[in-house]
Amino acid sequence: MKLARIATDDGPVSGRYEDGVVHAADGVYEVGADEGFLPPCEPSALYCIGRNFAATIDQMSYERPDEPDFFIKPPASLVGHGDPIPYPTVTNELTYAGELAAVIDEPCRNLSEDEVSGVVRGYTILNDMDALDQGERTPRKAFDASGPLGPWIETAVEPTDIDMYTDVAGERRQEANTELMLFDPDEIIAHLSRRVTFRPGDVVSFGSPANPGLVEPGDTVEITYEGVGTLRNTVVDASERETLPLERETVRT
Repeated sequence: MKLARIATDDGPVSGRYEDGVVHAADGVYEVGADEGFLPPCEPSALYCIGRNFAATIDQMSYERPDEPDFFIKPPASLVGHGDPIPYPTVTNELTYAGELAAVIDEPCRNLSEDEVSGVVRGYTILNDMDALDQGERTPRKAFDASGPLGPWIETAVEPTDIDMYTDVAGERRQEANTELMLFDPDEIIAHLSRRVTFRPGDVVSFGSPANPGLVEPGDTVEITYEGVGTLRNTVVDASERETLPLERETVRT
């Protein structure tokens, strides 16, 4: 089942998505292929795993981690499927990363790996935008629209053995399988839960395969995880940042 959040004339709503229609508690709403989708959850934080594919470690000359290595993106980084990604004025080296992500469904901490599946609402896709020339991770990763997320949450998928690929301006840039992760999703979520208390809607992403490359205004980034969906966003001029909302409306379910 696919769970989506969409914008309507009466405000945001959420419900089950099927064949271009969202079935909410108060009615049925049509949605376009690339318009109207909101980020499919409202996280207090996005916990992102780095260095989780051997090919990425080799490409970037990183040391192989002994345990999951993570950083945090703020809620301000979120945009939905089809939304523009304003090119940040602070960088000349903007890249992307196609990542599978879990959405937490209930408050929890100190999980065992066997308990993880019981607290995960489902899986979605994160584009971990990165301003490579900004030095440390937080300046590189935490800027407006640096975390496109969506298009929905898929509740009926196992996170292991999923083929993925990323196309930029029609060119295949990434191709891999989640079996190639150094740390699997259950191991990562259990590890993080010993350090942070998860809130409903929090996002945990599991890292990106190698060879992302750079993007420029006008490039459309399409990230596909088989059985989950395709997240599509276009990089636009920096001036488009002013069109991003200053606050989010409460969603009716």
